Amino acid sequence: MTAPLPIGPSDPSFWAEKYQGNYRPPWDLGQAAPPLKGFLDRHPELRPGKTAVVGSGLGNDALLFAQRGFEVVGFDFVAAAIAAAHQAAVQADLPATFLQRDVFLLGEEFPQQFDYVVEHTCYCAIDPARRDDYVRSVHGILKPGGQFIGLFRCDAKTNGPPFGSDPEVLQRRFSGQAEGPFERLSFGLAPDSVAARQGKEYLGWFRKAA
Repeated sequence: MTAPLPIGPSDPSFWAEKYQGNYRPPWDLGQAAPPLKGFLDRHPELRPGKTAVVGSGLGNDALLFAQRGFEVVGFDFVAAAIAAAHQAAVQADLPATFLQRDVFLLGEEFPQQFDYVVEHTCYCAIDPARRDDYVRSVHGILKPGGQFIGLFRCDAKTNGPPFGSDPEVLQRRFSGQAEGPFERLSFGLAPDSVAARQGKEYLGWFRKAA
């Protein structure tokens, strides 16, 4: 008898196991990512708009943007994560919406509907072979001129998830080629990562061509 193939990061059940019981997934900080908070503090000129948080997990980053007046929709693969994020929004009395969706299919349902897309721990969780698909998906749900704000894990880890990235390769994937779908506004080492992630997180800010 042939052994069943192991499930991987493209299967919702792989992630559902991470949210069983009261266990907090290891990638969850229990708070919004400090580099995202710092980014918003440094850019008060950003006008709140309709914002997609992809791979929203327990909702920490989505609620940060909701607190700042953004109209937030969080998307995640896992029903348990969506339920927990919704409960957190209710407890915080914040008007964030959370929907269970496949990030690669968002463009079909939400074409050019968002002013911002926010990324943290989604890109590093997907199969690296699908990273170009990911870029196309977030590009597809942004309005012309919309902005992508991403906090990326950059190291040499290959046996993920999480999967590491090379900063130069990552930049080229988004905007380094002539046909790149985004204009790079800024990209660099995150200045305010938590201690365990210092030197491994890069913050990217990109804009979709109008």
